[in-house]
Amino acid sequence: MSVRHLLACSALALAMLMPALADAQRLIHSERSLYREVLVYEDGPIRCMCFTRNCRIGRQTCMNTEAPNRFVMNYTRMMMTALFLNPQPRSILIIGLGGGTLPQALHRVLPEARIEVVEIDPAVVRVAKRFFGFSTNDRVHVEELDGRVFVKRAQREGRQYDLIMLDAFDHEYIPEHLLTREFLQEVAALLGSQGVLAANTFSSSRLYDHESVTYAAVFGTFYNLKQDNRVILATKGALPERDQIARNAEQLRKAFAVFDIGVEKHLRMFSTTPDWDRRARVLTDQYSPANLLNLRE
Repeated sequence: MSVRHLLACSALALAMLMPALADAQRLIHSERSLYREVLVYEDGPIRCMCFTRNCRIGRQTCMNTEAPNRFVMNYTRMMMTALFLNPQPRSILIIGLGGGTLPQALHRVLPEARIEVVEIDPAVVRVAKRFFGFSTNDRVHVEELDGRVFVKRAQREGRQYDLIMLDAFDHEYIPEHLLTREFLQEVAALLGSQGVLAANTFSSSRLYDHESVTYAAVFGTFYNLKQDNRVILATKGALPERDQIARNAEQLRKAFAVFDIGVEKHLRMFSTTPDWDRRARVLTDQYSPANLLNLRE
């Protein structure tokens, strides 16, 4: 069989398989909000929240209904490694709820920490509670508000956080007004002296270089972790050295095993070597071009 024939057969087989893959996902919930359609699909024990039919453009969150504590998505594991930089944050801000995986895990690891979650869409909050086991209590609060509006108000009130997580996505990518230098400067102003920022982004897109130089313009050197997505870990002051990060990680080994987070594997991901074009233009409130968003290379 020729190579051309083999490739043609492979393409045909893949095309025939695609409907079967779509059919394997069973839609169990759908509701339209002011901002989007919020959908919940199941494929065996894996339940996912999506903002597009058949999860055509990514999944917002997934859980294993047979092992709900075990993380399904790699980015959540990388986001939790923010605790390698500061293992005992007392006040935490998370912008973007999804299914509530991160606030629930942080509450389990840090039961005394105060966790504030900001989510613009009430439908996402309802779905997270109904289908993904998310709940609030005297330590975990949700405010239904645009993330940047919340940050501006918190800045005026002089609030400070030990850990801030940026995890807000629409059906395509991170909203433009949450990508700019001005926004990141507002976020940085909320970090305490030992504060840590963790940001979930794409690992490959035409926006990658612009995003990277924008974070560098505000925070200087940062740790860059990649597996499927890219997670940026930055601090208000100097980054902790690797030996300190390793010691902190060891303290968390037992707690992280519950979520299937491998300490050694994730420590190897920590890199400060720029893999972007440092001549790229910084994103600002005046320059955050929509035509770059979600355009993967």
